[in-house]
Amino acid sequence: MLEIRPWREATDLARLVEVSQAADRMFADAGLILPLDDPTDELRSAAHVLVAGAPVVGFAVLTTVDGNAHLASLGVHPDHGRRGIGSRLLAAACALAAEHGHTAITLTTFVGLPWNAPFYAARGFTVLPRENWGPGMRDLWAAEERAGIVVAPRTAMSRILAESA
Repeated sequence: MLEIRPWREATDLARLVEVSQAADRMFADAGLILPLDDPTDELRSAAHVLVAGAPVVGFAVLTTVDGNAHLASLGVHPDHGRRGIGSRLLAAACALAAEHGHTAITLTTFVGLPWNAPFYAARGFTVLPRENWGPGMRDLWAAEERAGIVVAPRTAMSRILAESA
């Protein structure tokens, strides 16, 4: 089983960029053309980055939005997909967020792709109604629109986390 651990920028950054861009190609294969993504700045500014494998085959990026943990990105290299790595990374990200005192985790995702909203819904996430968005989520959504990410139906989702010990 692949180890999930905090990233090490010096040794993991280049591979994380490769994995992210390979994972993004799945969107093009599904007919969604997204802007080319270089996740370097997002990775460097994240509160936490978890990786799976050595060399890295998957990652989860956590930030904070409106006081909640926010899953900014979750990706698994397609050559390693459908093996539970994304589920394990998501579980580890949720556990880490709870350990840091967060009571909820949010994300934004595409509605119609099986590895997006349906994947998260099967793991306890529910749609976060727009009227419940805080200013940070509204700003994040607007930034995603400006970046050209909102090219198909998207939604914000949240999940209540277990109380931290």
